[in-house]
Amino acid sequence: MVPEVDVLLSDGTAVHLRPIRPQDAPSLVAMHSRFSERTRYLRYFSAHPRIPERELRRFVNVDHHDREALVIELGDRLIAVGQYERLGEESEQAEVAFEVEDAYQGKGAGSILLEHLAAAARDAGLTRFVAEVLPVNAAMLRVFADAGYEVQRQYADGMVHLTFPIAPTEQSLAVQWHREQVTEARSIARLLAPRAIAVYGVRRDGRGIGARLLRHLASFAGPVYPIHPSAFTLPDPSRPDDSPAPSRVPAYPSLSRVPGPVDLAVVAVPADSIMSSVRDAAAAGVAGLVVFSAGFAEAGPAGAARQDELLRACRAAGMRLIGPYSLGIANNDPAVRLNATLAETLPAPGRLGLFTQSGALGVALLAEAGRRGLGVASFVCVGNRADVSGNDLLQYWQSDPATDVVLLYLETVGNPRKFARLARRLGRDKPVVTVASPFRPPALAALRAGGRTAGGAAQRRAGTALRADQDAAGEGGAVPAQGADPHGVTTLFDQSGVIRVDTVPEMFDVAVLLANQPLPAGSRVGIVTNSSALGALTAGSCVPAGLRVGRGYPVDVGSQAAPDEFSAALACALGDGEVDALLVACAPPLPDAPGARLDGGFAAAVATAARNGVKPVVATLLAAAPPAGVPGYPSVEEAVRALGRVARYAQWRRTPEGEVPELSHVDVEAARTAGTAEELLAAYGVPVLPSRLVAGADAAVAAAAELGYPVVLKVADPALRHRVDLGAVRLDLADADAVRRACAELDRLFAIRTALIVQSQVAPGTSWVVEVVEDPSFGPIVGFGPGGVLGDLVGDRAWRAAPLTVQDAASLVRQPKAAPLLFGHRGAPPGAVDAVVDLLLRVGRLADEQTRVRQLRLNPVLVRPDGVSVLHATVHYGQELPRLDSGPRRLASWFGGGDQLA
Repeated sequence: MVPEVDVLLSDGTAVHLRPIRPQDAPSLVAMHSRFSERTRYLRYFSAHPRIPERELRRFVNVDHHDREALVIELGDRLIAVGQYERLGEESEQAEVAFEVEDAYQGKGAGSILLEHLAAAARDAGLTRFVAEVLPVNAAMLRVFADAGYEVQRQYADGMVHLTFPIAPTEQSLAVQWHREQVTEARSIARLLAPRAIAVYGVRRDGRGIGARLLRHLASFAGPVYPIHPSAFTLPDPSRPDDSPAPSRVPAYPSLSRVPGPVDLAVVAVPADSIMSSVRDAAAAGVAGLVVFSAGFAEAGPAGAARQDELLRACRAAGMRLIGPYSLGIANNDPAVRLNATLAETLPAPGRLGLFTQSGALGVALLAEAGRRGLGVASFVCVGNRADVSGNDLLQYWQSDPATDVVLLYLETVGNPRKFARLARRLGRDKPVVTVASPFRPPALAALRAGGRTAGGAAQRRAGTALRADQDAAGEGGAVPAQGADPHGVTTLFDQSGVIRVDTVPEMFDVAVLLANQPLPAGSRVGIVTNSSALGALTAGSCVPAGLRVGRGYPVDVGSQAAPDEFSAALACALGDGEVDALLVACAPPLPDAPGARLDGGFAAAVATAARNGVKPVVATLLAAAPPAGVPGYPSVEEAVRALGRVARYAQWRRTPEGEVPELSHVDVEAARTAGTAEELLAAYGVPVLPSRLVAGADAAVAAAAELGYPVVLKVADPALRHRVDLGAVRLDLADADAVRRACAELDRLFAIRTALIVQSQVAPGTSWVVEVVEDPSFGPIVGFGPGGVLGDLVGDRAWRAAPLTVQDAASLVRQPKAAPLLFGHRGAPPGAVDAVVDLLLRVGRLADEQTRVRQLRLNPVLVRPDGVSVLHATVHYGQELPRLDSGPRRLASWFGGGDQLA
């Protein structure tokens, strides 16, 4: 059965989608009664004044397999319904139809229903939809034509007959994601640029959070309406008490009494009495709420229940919710001038979009942006993130012309795959910088919350999921710890175009550079300094940051250099075709040097260089403030680190996006029923070298004869089966006698009589490991690195998020430090790199599609000049769960304390 979900109409209104129920009959009749005659005619090909009782009963009673019907409801009324019906018992085709109330036509309800009906139909084994539409019904014809499916049309008997396959296509996904972006962006835009604002929670005495918000909203370009149940006027917090002008503002008992429409409500009433304000805002058609109140999920199970109630009430009324426990939102657009935050002052208007979950940290972020001279376009703090999340803001900033750079402080990522997808798309135009946080898988996050930040139901679900994973583990017992190493996480962010930093100061170090300078065209840097020690320190910092010092650099003008000499050196470096960026490192000149103040002629020279507009200039002027518009840093290490991160991002932007290729010899259905790692990999066209698990010499000899000589004999213990160095692996066993001797030696050395592996022998090659794990930040990821003891010890592993493009797989092969072994290191023959890339592409597709796989490990993978051999593989299974970023559109869901899904 289709799950109940919340979705957004194209105007940003939240609505609820669910399967139809028998008790919906009266609501369906009521919706039908609100149809215009034209709507009835276009749907039923006649005026059809009322649904016949017999047809009504059939409509609301479906089997959710051959017949399905979905409704969209807003509050307590149905506004749209869609259905499909299979055309015959064995048919793979179904007829599909929709009907949408007149007031909501043109808002995307039909497209949403089509997406969810198609997903339900695919689960029921259907492959095609058919529909009959009147030629004059242009709107419905557009629903089908614009969905991204390959629609075939025929005109007969006065009707347009449509038929199309419902399997997702690249085009249908592109259409779905574009609509998702538009609707989610609009839902946020209505909050950041409201026509009018209501404030709940302003006290009679003019004190408290409500009054503070009212004071900050004095600059808002539109009307602001204080709501108070009993006061007619309230103290005007924007005027001093001794002002000769009246110092009171009108208040309204409810939103229904204000003189115009209101888009945004800011709410600062106590948590236990908040619902009356929510209901009042809902009745007035408010687009969204910012809730500052504490006492919700952060306060324990009772608070989590209140948060559930709050979100359900908002969703039922079509409202978005920021918070609760939020610091607020701001929009510095001169036409809006919105400061609905608890921060006393905002940074100047600028080009930054700033997002945080933490209210306390939000104050610090705004203050730091102001201190660094960084202008902010918009700011959002989501607090407990019950509804609006960082993903929503990424959607908004994608289409916001006022935003050029996005800064995120993320404590958790509810839907990592969607985050990576959105960040990758946004990053092609606008840099995304995020502070790294200890992201945790949803299940672990819920368990560790211990009831403080998640509801008991979520905690029980998380525990059940983890126990089920452990019970269902394959070879090796419980599921191992998952996720990439810290360096691997950095590369995963790089893959998505996200500039990952470790601290808030580092985030602003990068932001200052991005906001003031162009992106570098490469990683080659020129260094100009007046101190040989500073120059050497700067050059030494470049290699760890991924930068290359240009030939002839550092250029040291000397401690006695005059500003004009310094300026000439800067101009020469900027004109050097072998340099992509310029690092300036200056110590204070000697007292008797010409122009001996750094903040004089030297600073002017740096400012002139920074205005070149072609190459970025980064400066460290010790004991002097950087000139305006120049990214300045207290130390050369900070300057180099920021430039290195921006250079990596610029390289990512220059790299083609790539596509996930089609692969031959893939049987997804066979993989879903596979029990062993060998069966699973075979379904994706990856053979594992045949082997036999045996007990004793006689069984080993029989297995060797079956496989064919020569063979390899290994101790089956996972800790020993690859340890040639310990004598646990015997090679080149050419006959039965050799096998018996090897069995005896292994028995003597390891006292193992019942656990041996016999395997066909292949030509030698370099040993590598390919693995799949579920990373808490990115979902399924694919790792690649050297095998053997050294590989395990050093941890030389590269990671990419699944599925892999050809470019992803090619870079994955080249990223480990041991990668030269594949490319003919020191005269050795190169390995079959193309075969390795193909193997990684297949494993990446497996990781993306097989959601019950918790971990997969191919070890060792032998790479030779003529091909690749997988010698051993293990798999750990868990519960089969849907990918969070798959299927039709839906809004995030916090209900019950669970992590967000969209």
